[in-house]
Amino acid sequence: MIQVKQQISDVRRTLGSRQLEAGEAKVATISQVYDTGIDDLWDAVTSAERIPRWFLPISGDLREGGTYQLHGNAGGTITRCERPRGFAATWEYNGEVSWIEVRLTPEGDERTRFELEHVAHVSAELWEQYGPAATGIGWDSALFGLANHFTDPATAIRPEDGAAWMATPDGKEFMRLSADAWMELAIADGDEPERARASADRTYAAYTGA
Repeated sequence: MIQVKQQISDVRRTLGSRQLEAGEAKVATISQVYDTGIDDLWDAVTSAERIPRWFLPISGDLREGGTYQLHGNAGGTITRCERPRGFAATWEYNGEVSWIEVRLTPEGDERTRFELEHVAHVSAELWEQYGPAATGIGWDSALFGLANHFTDPATAIRPEDGAAWMATPDGKEFMRLSADAWMELAIADGDEPERARASADRTYAAYTGA
């Protein structure tokens, strides 16, 4: 089984901002290197048959110009597709539209980096309440799922058991460490430390019911 602290450490995260026509947007990136070739990783992150094995059930027309829907989560339009290097899409959830871009980069023999960039307009009130961990824990969980997908099947967590695992001590530690990692980035980006900590605590509580 994947070790929680090692998984958090293996992930690279950044946080910043970008000026768009509609105003300033938050930009979060998250990446991890996996022990597989770029073609296999591309298949894992774009195939309607494989995506549910590490993330969520998905439906739609998974091609450039097509639409997708992650069951119980976001949907959107695939705006760019460059096999096997990456794709871009809108991320539409709860009446809000943001944007994601996935980039795949070979890193040595049969090793490939998966990087996801998420650009979103976030109100000052929402940022004050939850900070970057609101979506950051979700993206950390996705990369954990992908790492689990490529690990030994004998020790991997089955997708159908993922929600139950999140309620275990290991799952809660994972979300706590993820929330803290995103909190540190918020502080480095200029957020006041006490407020950033309070936001991370609220997000952790929202995810765990603590």
